[in-house]
Amino acid sequence: MTAPVNAIAHLHSAGVSVLLDLTGGRPAAVAHWGAELGPLDQASAETVLLTAAPLPVVSGLDDPLPVGILPEESTGWAGRPGISGSRGGRNWAPRFTTTGLKVDGAEVATDADRPTLLDVGAGRVEVLATDADAGLDLVLELELSPAGLLRSRAHLTNTGAGGYQLDDLVIALPVPSIATELLDFAGRWGNERVPQRRAFTVGTHLREGRKGRTGADAATVLHAGVPGFDFATGEVWGVHVGWSGNHTHFAEQPWTGERVLGGGELLLPGEVVLAEGETYDSPWLYGSYGVGLDEVARRFHRFLRARPQHPGTERPVTLNVWEAVYFDHSLPPLLELAEIAASVGVERYVLDDGWFGARRNDWAGLGDWTVAKDAWPDGLHPLVDRVRELGMQFGLWFEPEMVNLDSDVARAHPEWVMATGDRLPMDSRHQQVINLGIPECYAFIRDAIFALLAEYDIGYIKWDHNRDLVDAGTAPDGRPGVHEQTRAVYRLIDELKAAHPGLEIESCSSGGARVDLGILERTDRVWVSDCIDPHERQQMMRWTTQLIPPELMGSHIASTVSHTTGRTHDLNFRAATALFGHLGIEWDLRRASEADLAELREWIAFYKEHRGLLLGGDLVRIDTPDDSVTAFGIVAPDRSEAIYSFATVGRADVAHLGRLRLPGLDPRRCYRVAPELIGSLPSGLRPPAWWGLARDLSAETVELLAGAGPRLIQLASEPGVVLPGAVLASAGLNDTPVNPDHVVIYRAVAVG
Repeated sequence: MTAPVNAIAHLHSAGVSVLLDLTGGRPAAVAHWGAELGPLDQASAETVLLTAAPLPVVSGLDDPLPVGILPEESTGWAGRPGISGSRGGRNWAPRFTTTGLKVDGAEVATDADRPTLLDVGAGRVEVLATDADAGLDLVLELELSPAGLLRSRAHLTNTGAGGYQLDDLVIALPVPSIATELLDFAGRWGNERVPQRRAFTVGTHLREGRKGRTGADAATVLHAGVPGFDFATGEVWGVHVGWSGNHTHFAEQPWTGERVLGGGELLLPGEVVLAEGETYDSPWLYGSYGVGLDEVARRFHRFLRARPQHPGTERPVTLNVWEAVYFDHSLPPLLELAEIAASVGVERYVLDDGWFGARRNDWAGLGDWTVAKDAWPDGLHPLVDRVRELGMQFGLWFEPEMVNLDSDVARAHPEWVMATGDRLPMDSRHQQVINLGIPECYAFIRDAIFALLAEYDIGYIKWDHNRDLVDAGTAPDGRPGVHEQTRAVYRLIDELKAAHPGLEIESCSSGGARVDLGILERTDRVWVSDCIDPHERQQMMRWTTQLIPPELMGSHIASTVSHTTGRTHDLNFRAATALFGHLGIEWDLRRASEADLAELREWIAFYKEHRGLLLGGDLVRIDTPDDSVTAFGIVAPDRSEAIYSFATVGRADVAHLGRLRLPGLDPRRCYRVAPELIGSLPSGLRPPAWWGLARDLSAETVELLAGAGPRLIQLASEPGVVLPGAVLASAGLNDTPVNPDHVVIYRAVAVG
């Protein structure tokens, strides 16, 4: 019989320590996840475990064990078990013994008499465990990235006779008792990632996603922190489930006082039944610790940016034609849009929904991925060829997971429509879900997309997903199929990327309903929301960056009148909002005036000049005195420069907000800070003295400054002020009042 593992593993990097208790063959537990502990010798490590050991409580267990990474009911844990399942009603409470250990893939032998201390640093630990009586083997993986981001997952194998029905598998990470406040997100279509706070009390705060996709209302990142934590201050722990199907996030505190954050895939009844020898692989649970929400977010950003497949900062300016033409696919206006787009500096042109099958509206054609002969008698070649001649990439919209019942494929294969029993799921946007878990269906959709990629020079796919999975079963028996559908989507994208290495794919899902690190292992950006009203986008982008960096957010300049809210906004606000993401345009440029196009060229030129910083710098969000101003900055990794945005999104309770801080700069270096005046001036602008305006401004210019006229402002030869980073971060600069829904942008450049 293999000897039980007896070890203590210290993972540490970028100011974070994770101390694993692997002693005595007991279930693997985290004794510390948080701030760096510094160098640990054997005695210190054992003492940390001793001081972290749970105490017996009255009416509780006589000798309680630490909460495992996969909490086990058999150890007395009264909260949510890490594994729920059974073999026909038996083996429902496994008790695992750790029998093997690997560090960065190499097997490690441990001492039975005294725990072996392993100084892992940034690396991967695999813990092998077994319950021979239950017929289950378990592998737990934990990785700490160089950025200090922790991720964990489990692999459960059925080694016994007969099937093992797995009902639930979740991973839990402990947080300390000082973490008494929770923050996660809610939302809806057109208003994704709305923050919400509450106390971390006894019981379970449970967020379940049962939509078959991540969801516009997803928790996204579930945080626990000290009271009042904000962007810059207060210890915070956050978890995210990297899975694009049904999923769970939870925060739990039983009456005994332990606190955990956890999550995993949400399995439907009977969805996973492991035959003998089969293995279930859980999604990654990501954990990020930091002082302030920005540090928590920055660990996610740096982890993503370190991936070999991560897109670079030279992200092409993109035009999407959806809000310009909708389903009206006529070649002349689309060519006109291409000509205008190229003239203002657009680098990628995307043809949206309506080019295929009988898709003249959203009632028909989904699933028939062949170019519509009535709309495109010569195929897409005339448009694709002209777009490429103009020096732009060509992109195309798909919705591979969906089907209209009014389509050739649904008529030929009604059994490919996901359904439970003999009934069809309720319609949503006049469509159903096509079952990629069926091999023949998967091959049909895959081959259709491959054929189009072979015929046309397509460098980009907008991959949409416009309905929830309801009653999502597999014919003929109706067994739930969300798990297999999610895995099939991943496999399909992986196949496309392997065959076309330069292809970029955007994850769009009724806007921002599929924003997670599972889909982003395979795609190159997400569509934040179908609502591109800049007033709404200021908040949605602010909070989407809690998980992903700006270069992964599709961020488009909207039409003058928003198609989703009806609001009207100046180009200053629309462009300045879109600037801080992967810039694009969602606007019928045929209706733009010459003045609009000239100003648009300025914004695009500014983006191109600075996108290395905008899409490669560190995000710094700024807490302001009230919600009337949304402020943030992007700071170069070497702290040589930064660009800050101060957006007035409402009317403050006071006439003047006073000094606003510019954090994130090197406190010992001096910076020249000056306004970046791009295009028309913000409405209601009242420039403060520190801007350094020339003294001989004419009366007409002063009037224009007060009323948002053309850019006639005359700055001094060296505008702005020069101050140390420490002063800018602690004292700040006087507010620059503008009317609501206008933005002032500043650039800070190190001098000397």
